[in-house]
Amino acid sequence: MTWTDITENWTTALARLEARFPLLNRDALNQPPEDLHGLSQHLAATHDLTPLEATEELADWLFVETLARQASEMGLH
Repeated sequence: MTWTDITENWTTALARLEARFPLLNRDALNQPPEDLHGLSQHLAATHDLTPLEATEELADWLFVETLARQASEMGLH
């Protein structure tokens, strides 16, 4: 899953992000950040994570989301 995929489907992505990161500030994220780094910074600030931890957590989330999307496309849901 790419940043473009996320931003093009921001409402869905935001809901899925909120399921994983329940303390994120929806008001601050009514529009997608400019890039993954901006999203990572927001997650670090709202979830008491270091920047590295937030980046790693976001990478893990993206990996799982990519796998889920691929499984769905293959009819393996």
